[in-house]
Amino acid sequence: MKIVLIGRGRLATNLEHVLLSAGHEVASINSRTLEALPLEADVFVVAVKDAALAEVIRAATKGRDNQLFVHTAGSMPMDLFAGLTTHYGVFYPMQTFSKERLVDFNDISVFLETNDAVSMERLKKLSATLTTHIYELDSEGRKHLHLAAVFACNFVNHCYALSAEVLAAKGLPFSVMLPLVDETAKKVHEIVPKDAQTGPAVRGDQNVMQMQADMLAGNPAVKQIYEALSNDIQRLTNND
Repeated sequence: MKIVLIGRGRLATNLEHVLLSAGHEVASINSRTLEALPLEADVFVVAVKDAALAEVIRAATKGRDNQLFVHTAGSMPMDLFAGLTTHYGVFYPMQTFSKERLVDFNDISVFLETNDAVSMERLKKLSATLTTHIYELDSEGRKHLHLAAVFACNFVNHCYALSAEVLAAKGLPFSVMLPLVDETAKKVHEIVPKDAQTGPAVRGDQNVMQMQADMLAGNPAVKQIYEALSNDIQRLTNND
């Protein structure tokens, strides 16, 4: 297929690589230079940050009414395209992306939404060249999916960053945590997260939790995070 990829961010970088590897013809266009945008393609993919999405969509769809346009945003509705083009939808690969590390799309779940059956068929055909994990999901469902991803990925990674700060204060590298991080991730492939929980909060070790909270007295924001997470672990535990 001929794919026009609008954007040069983390996802766009990974998408360009995997689409080319799958044998597609790819035109990669910076969202600030849309004058170079082709008039026709099998799919136009708008992969820009959410704040710029509506503006880029309005500019990109001009004069291309019969083309298929999709965006890649987890929390943004499909209807951003409504009234601007005839065929449109969402192509949402649920994964964390970085320019420095290319992701294997074989393991990624892709969530699709379109405004008509012909567009869905084309998106499924495209997606099948990248992964076998393909799902149809509407905008409301995708909003919940993205919220779940924020907890499972973004907040977890922030906790890694906080862990690294605690270690750095004593001259220790974050790499000492990697076996623990890896085992925690592996466990939830086999055990539901609630049952996989360990640590002082799930055990009810109030003395340890108080000591650790006191250690964070010099950083009230992080102390608040520690206490909130500990309390919520206990809430889930007590719901058994």
